[in-house]
Amino acid sequence: MKVTLLGTGTSQGVPVIGCHCEVCRSVDYRDNRLRVSVHLQVNGKSFIIDSGPDFRQQALRERIHTLDALIFTHEHKDHTAGLDDIRAYNFSQHKDMPLYGEERVLEQLKREFAYIFSGVQYPGIPRVQLNPIAEEPFEIEGVEFIPIRVKHYKLPVLGFRVGDFTYITDANFISEEEMDKVRGSKVIVLGALRKEPHISHFSLQEAIDVLTELKPERAYLTHISHLMGLHHEVEQQLPDFIRLGYDGLQIEL
Repeated sequence: MKVTLLGTGTSQGVPVIGCHCEVCRSVDYRDNRLRVSVHLQVNGKSFIIDSGPDFRQQALRERIHTLDALIFTHEHKDHTAGLDDIRAYNFSQHKDMPLYGEERVLEQLKREFAYIFSGVQYPGIPRVQLNPIAEEPFEIEGVEFIPIRVKHYKLPVLGFRVGDFTYITDANFISEEEMDKVRGSKVIVLGALRKEPHISHFSLQEAIDVLTELKPERAYLTHISHLMGLHHEVEQQLPDFIRLGYDGLQIEL
């Protein structure tokens, strides 16, 4: 399995429009963060989890020429706004794009991208195939995905485990039952917004505490805001097995 972090930023990305903090002015490429997304290459298949506003730019940068399915963690705009750009794959692959998400997430997509689902099929609009998922494991192209139920304040969100890899972004609570689904993962990518506590995201220390309990071989933090601090300075404060993720980081399992 090969995992590529397409984007590691929070909803505003980094730099933030109009901000002049040292992180937003940094010339370190690792401090430039597009909205959060990840690409999985498993057994010759290609999957993306979440298509945020930067989806097109990310797919071009990483030369993702084929896509077998798009999976959604939840319905927030920074995770769904790039859906229209799957049209390119419709054209090149000559098939509808399978979308996977919870029922309420798919209903939200129908509202926000109403032109895709209207009775009038305008030429060139995205062609999609909706696949509802819940908390039970499911397969795409022979690859098993195990949903991990987490809470993003009061909103239920899904993380996913695929083999020895687990990916969880927007969360500030994981029950013990769901933690058990993650245990044994060799690599975990977990959201950590900033150093200070937040109402709906793990802080840096909270994420470290979760990962210390789960004990993966390697862990990477994602969904990072400019309030976290400079990449190279924060990395020096982390346990050896935890690193900050950055856009374009590739992980081999």
